[in-house]
Amino acid sequence: MSNLIFRKTLLSAAMVSVFSHCQWAQAAESDEQSQSETEVIAITGSRIKRQTETTSPVQELDLEALNQTGSMSLGEVLQELPSVGSSLNGNGSGGTSHGTSSLNLRNLGANRSLVLVNGQRWVNGAGTRGFRDFVDMNTIPQAIVSRVEVLQDGATAIYGADAIAGVVNIYTHSDYVGTRIKTYYGESSEGDRETANIDMLWGKDVGESNFMFAASYTDQKPVYTQDRELTAVPLNGLTGYTPEGFFRENDLATLGLGFDGSDITRDFGADGEDLNNWRDPTDADEYNRYHNNYVVGPSERTALYGQALIPFGEINFRIEALYNKRVSDQQFSQVLSSVRGSRGFAIANDPAVNPFGVEFSGSDFRLSSFMTDNDYRVNEQNVETTRLGIGADGELSDDWSWDGYLSWAQNKGEFTSYNQLHLDKLALGLLNCDTSGINVDVSDLEADCVGVNLFNPLTDAMVNYINFTGHDKNKASQIDFTLNATGNIIELPAGDLAMAFGIEYRKEKGDDVSDSVISSTPRINSYRTTSSSPRLGTNGEYDLKEAYAEFSIPLLEGKTFAEYLELSLATRFSDYSTFGSTTNSKAGLLFTPVEGLSFRATWAEGFRAPSILELFEGQRVTFSPVSDPCATDNTLPGCTGVPADFEQSDSNIQLTTGGNSYLQPETSENTSVGVIFIPTFMDNFSLTLDWYGIDINNTISEFGAQNILELCAFQNRNCEVISRNSLGEIENIIDGPVNLNSTSVSGMDVFMRYAIDNQSGQWDFTANFSKLNELTEVSTLSDGSTQEEDLVGTAASRESYPEWRGAISANWKQNDWFAAYSARYIGDTTEKVINQPRSIGSVTTHNISAGYHFDDRLTVKLGINNIADTQPPSSITNTNINFDQNTYNPVGRFTYMQASYEF
Repeated sequence: MSNLIFRKTLLSAAMVSVFSHCQWAQAAESDEQSQSETEVIAITGSRIKRQTETTSPVQELDLEALNQTGSMSLGEVLQELPSVGSSLNGNGSGGTSHGTSSLNLRNLGANRSLVLVNGQRWVNGAGTRGFRDFVDMNTIPQAIVSRVEVLQDGATAIYGADAIAGVVNIYTHSDYVGTRIKTYYGESSEGDRETANIDMLWGKDVGESNFMFAASYTDQKPVYTQDRELTAVPLNGLTGYTPEGFFRENDLATLGLGFDGSDITRDFGADGEDLNNWRDPTDADEYNRYHNNYVVGPSERTALYGQALIPFGEINFRIEALYNKRVSDQQFSQVLSSVRGSRGFAIANDPAVNPFGVEFSGSDFRLSSFMTDNDYRVNEQNVETTRLGIGADGELSDDWSWDGYLSWAQNKGEFTSYNQLHLDKLALGLLNCDTSGINVDVSDLEADCVGVNLFNPLTDAMVNYINFTGHDKNKASQIDFTLNATGNIIELPAGDLAMAFGIEYRKEKGDDVSDSVISSTPRINSYRTTSSSPRLGTNGEYDLKEAYAEFSIPLLEGKTFAEYLELSLATRFSDYSTFGSTTNSKAGLLFTPVEGLSFRATWAEGFRAPSILELFEGQRVTFSPVSDPCATDNTLPGCTGVPADFEQSDSNIQLTTGGNSYLQPETSENTSVGVIFIPTFMDNFSLTLDWYGIDINNTISEFGAQNILELCAFQNRNCEVISRNSLGEIENIIDGPVNLNSTSVSGMDVFMRYAIDNQSGQWDFTANFSKLNELTEVSTLSDGSTQEEDLVGTAASRESYPEWRGAISANWKQNDWFAAYSARYIGDTTEKVINQPRSIGSVTTHNISAGYHFDDRLTVKLGINNIADTQPPSSITNTNINFDQNTYNPVGRFTYMQASYEF
């Protein structure tokens, strides 16, 4: 049995990530020595402390693995695991991260991947348009992390909701003694993405107690679109809406200057007061609205962390406190003019604001222009994370132990949107501040009013009057209490029957306050008060009570062709204040027929509770591209009132979305089967293969604007959620989350490791690949029927689903020298462009690093990531930015130096 325990311990060490360089134990050690070095621990995926691996697949990244590529973000490191799909990262203005970093295990979404720290839940993130319903990895400073375990299996029965796709368990340093200071600087071969970092870690034993403190500061600069060939010019073409403006007004035809009421514009720098400078637009009138946007956004992060481990009699106390601050922003194109007669705008027939001598008004009047004089729009995030926790653990007997933990955490964000337009002020300025025809109180707008002339560059006074800065605030908070006990019940012939059980209470709360001016009703124009999207705030909360039990049952040990056989069982009862109660169970089997070969299998039920955002989100306005069926055939049943000559002029349609308090939880069924091979005839080699399948029902999703339009047009159903103006143009569609669809995913993970220790040094080789066999989304259509779509091998906007992802690494150490090589592979995909397939090739990037230890104190390391300067593949569906920002890294070759000193 002792030899079996040793080999199982070796297996647990072998089950590390592709980047790990843990040293291997030597097989020549005696049974007694190996047994004494075997630590009884709780592995992610089980609450039972054990000496062997669990029935579920777990990958581990140690400290060296986390620092191997020199990444300054824990999220960036974990996103390169082959089992992780497209995730929010440092993407810039064309993406939706707004400074956050997410983990999308199994391509099932960040809100179906559970993130723990030291086995405890972490608070959800804050976001620009309301808080997030997943953990922002940028709120967890990398400086405090010692290792990470990734459970690639469903674990609802063990940890509760959200663990459908898997669990990421992050462990902080424990019992650290000494002081370590690490400095870092890096930049790309283009001279941008400058990244500076300094970390300090201090720990000291005081009696039997240990105190630890960590501080970290990271500053990362942006990458601009014009500084990469891939993103310099949008593949979907430049816009014709130049800063000089395209004006349309039918009354211009009365001036005798050859204007027919269609668009007119002028040359750059031409005096707009001279009517002879105005002309018809040509194909040469183009503008790159995405010039000077971010490809990768800037981020500045500061973190403080304190930890105390204090034994008091038979009880060990743990106290934790964290403060993390992130400042990030996105830079967008200037505001696109919203000035149209149909929206209540008019330009007075006044020479101070209008050189043409006719009023610009009525439904035919419009201005299409990027307001460059108002400068680039910048959205800034200032997010603070605070977390306090206190825990205790102890022994009940030789076989039983207990632990409890209470935490309070909060993410609080302040979001500022610079260089927007105050549209009511603009409307008043276009009237040269004349309020005679306005029937509401606008004295606050009139007080500092400046006439606005859009036919020439704006003066500073005009810009200062119409410029608007928006302010939003939100916070997400969490209270969590857990109490667990684990130990052995009875001794069976094959070993001890072990058990863990516990209770948990958790309360989640969210509060989102939108800018009052943005959300106010316009008084002069009929569109919006500002150029920012109006929305209502969100306020909601829920709590839950849970209880669970887990069993580890050894069935056979030391038999012929049954060296070891173990059954694991778990069940969890959850009672939510929002939707009621649910019970979810899990069963697993670990079978070792002969030494060196094991099989494992699991079956699990899971669920994801509707988030506060999905339940209680206040209405907000966004835009989505749609094709209006009424533009093709206005005789369809739901197109009554649409004019016969209606043509859809803008594919981006305004949507109003919000929460749905009647949502039910998503449910899932997870299965996995695995093989573990550690041959007795070959030292320090391991191979694991795992097959998995996950089926999700009652998937929470929006019905979709296109489906809503078709449902109305073809069946005259739900037309009340669509608003049109007298011209037939869609003004708004109301959409929101519902339990409609289902999702199925299956695939295979392969992990191989081989280590050599000889005169040439210590060598460690790893290979880790994930194959996506199926990713099927079953969608409800506008006629109530369903449609299945297999996404494997496809690519869409900000989402890619390659069949293969992989990574390999080779690490070398000898004396004080060390070096590493790693490569990441993302397989090919196909995207649809006007129903035609377009191939997106595979991408492989290579990284190298090397360093030296000086006197066991100073360590210097040099590294180059993406040594071939490989750029992401181009993509048509990812319009404007030209590639999938959530899948590929656009920085290019990146060189860094890192120095750490311990004393």
